Amino acid sequence: MATLLYKLGRLAFRRRGLMTLLWVLILGGAGFAASSAPTPPVDTFSMPGTESQRAFDVLEKKFPDAQAEGATARVVLRATDGKKITQGAQRETVDELVKDLSDAPQVVGVSNPFQAHAVSKDRTTAYAVATYKVPGTKVSDKAHEALTDATERARDSGLTVETGGDAVEIESTMGGAAEGVGILVSALVLFLTFGSLIAAGMPLLTAVIGVGIGISAITALGSTLGLSSTTTTLAMMIGLAVGIDYALFIVSRYRAEVMEGRERQDAAGRAVGTAGSAVVFAGLTVIVALAGLSVVNIPLLTKMGLTAAGTVAIAVLIAVTLVPALLGFAPVRVLRRRDRKQFSGKPLSARQQRKAAKLAAKQKPNAGARWAGYVLRHPVAVLLVGIVGLGTVAVPAASLQLGLPGEGTMAPDTTQRKAYDMLSDSFGPGFNGPLMVTVEHADAKAAAGKVRTQFTGEKGVESVSPATANKSGDTAIINVIPSTGPTSDKTEELVRALRGDADRLQAETDAEILVTGQTALFIDYSKTLDDALLPYLGIVVGLAFLLLMLVFRSVLVPLKAALGFLLSVTAALGAVVAVFQWGWLADLFGVDQPGPIMSNMPIFMIGVVFGLAMDYEVFLVTRMREAYVQGAATDEAVVTGFRHGGRVVAAAALIMTSVFSGFIMEQDDMIKLIGFSLAVAVLFDAFVVRMAIVPALFALLGKSAWWLPKWLGVLLPNMDVEGEKLHAPAPEATAPPRQREHASQPR
Repeated sequence: MATLLYKLGRLAFRRRGLMTLLWVLILGGAGFAASSAPTPPVDTFSMPGTESQRAFDVLEKKFPDAQAEGATARVVLRATDGKKITQGAQRETVDELVKDLSDAPQVVGVSNPFQAHAVSKDRTTAYAVATYKVPGTKVSDKAHEALTDATERARDSGLTVETGGDAVEIESTMGGAAEGVGILVSALVLFLTFGSLIAAGMPLLTAVIGVGIGISAITALGSTLGLSSTTTTLAMMIGLAVGIDYALFIVSRYRAEVMEGRERQDAAGRAVGTAGSAVVFAGLTVIVALAGLSVVNIPLLTKMGLTAAGTVAIAVLIAVTLVPALLGFAPVRVLRRRDRKQFSGKPLSARQQRKAAKLAAKQKPNAGARWAGYVLRHPVAVLLVGIVGLGTVAVPAASLQLGLPGEGTMAPDTTQRKAYDMLSDSFGPGFNGPLMVTVEHADAKAAAGKVRTQFTGEKGVESVSPATANKSGDTAIINVIPSTGPTSDKTEELVRALRGDADRLQAETDAEILVTGQTALFIDYSKTLDDALLPYLGIVVGLAFLLLMLVFRSVLVPLKAALGFLLSVTAALGAVVAVFQWGWLADLFGVDQPGPIMSNMPIFMIGVVFGLAMDYEVFLVTRMREAYVQGAATDEAVVTGFRHGGRVVAAAALIMTSVFSGFIMEQDDMIKLIGFSLAVAVLFDAFVVRMAIVPALFALLGKSAWWLPKWLGVLLPNMDVEGEKLHAPAPEATAPPRQREHASQPR
């Protein structure tokens, strides 16, 4: 592996113009394909195999005119000052609102509250439902404006008016100043790490190119493969993260090789052969983690994981080809200003190399080496502090409650949340989470009558509507209003009880009875993710363990890496529960509504953070392994790894933390949640696990840390990730370069 990548790095450096042109053409071609591609499909949410999905399939087939995919806007109106919504001017205002909504663009029907029995018992509150002919993502600006104008006119008449539903426009602040702050912090960290604007800009440039190609490819293939715009979210986030990391490590290794006296082309080859080998295997662990989302069996998550994995693959290819090509354009300018004159690119003579080695030996150890030395002197204390500290932070994770975001979890000052609260106050907490029951039978209405009788007597049921049959009479619908809210545990218990009743009635009546609705869908979604979490962890951690065993030719090193990740991710979940579920420090982080954690967040966090954690593990420990195979003792190898890789790994972790932390500044609680969870997980894993617990374990295990059974060593291929074969003098590297070659190379 190292030899192959060494040759590739030299080729890219030597043919830098051709290699750069190739990637520019790829970027341009992907951009052209994206611009000329059909509009990506609208987001569709399905969960094959669940009862909720089977019921929705029945509705789509048996009630084709129900506009099941059309958006809805539920306008809630309340009379003030003791007046009744059903009398006088208040009633006239409601009638005018219904007329205005009926005339609005894309609206196919509006329910009148006074005809649809949508008035509260105290007659102060009513609601009208407008149904659109298109999904919420395709509601036009004119339709949004018409809805806003209609509600404003009703407000001007003296009523309190709020609106909910997927037809209501949601203000989005993604990609604003917060993301810009993260990028600026990343650029600052890179500059402080490298001391060169060119070296700092190179990882940012290559990461943006990789993400641009990935996102353009997703857009171009959107209509063909059914990839909606949502699938690009994870691809963009992880693509930027690993793109910066991978280029950062290769540029850093190139600088180290040049400063050791290597000729520039040889330095590029060695950088790609060593750090590039680590990039390839780190990228494979990320791809495994993201592609593993397929085991959840939710098509949207599968597509997001696979598209993000594709973007990571592009980032790896760019790192081992485009980065050395760009280094060829500025082979010396990537060094610090004070080093450029000394390391001009000409190979040092044997005497100069000995002198440089003596000077290097006299230099004081850098911060990474000093920290490694401290850990090696106090391994037990560092290990205990790290494990106990993360364990304490992880305690709240035992109380993790999963759910899905809805209007009840939005900020209190949004119209959707106000409409939600008004309906709960006037019609009961379960009104916002109705359950829908489908009954398939030759005489569906009669069978549905028995179901209605059974469900009415169930504890936790507020009301059950009369059955509505389709034209053929073989399918009927019943609506059940729970007495508790959509996110209540009692509502989940009710869904299970109703499904148990449905199974018994199905045996008695020979009818197909299914319970669905948004609340039931959320429950099924959370259960699906809960059931998939352990298999997902097993597959991802297991495959990564095998990959790391190939990389390090050790059993204990990958075992430590996997266990350390589980510790850091559990601690991150504990911090998430404390802030977003319990409300600790909620004001500090701007959390408006503590509550259940978004169901797909743990799996997303595991996928993203696992990839980054293994990146840091591979880049830090391969340097240790490289020193170890060259004859250094384990303690010396740990210090060498931190001397060369500690600063770069810390910089990479700070960059990712700053990028993810930028999302905490957004207004939406779900965006805050994602940003916070990823930021703290990277912080815990990089600085506590990789830079404290891992070296402490190396100190305690000593040489046995590299233990590998002989029979397993024979079976495992030697991938030579640390570039052991490259340390033998290569004819190309030792041959004196032609004078005109130096003259022609840019400085």
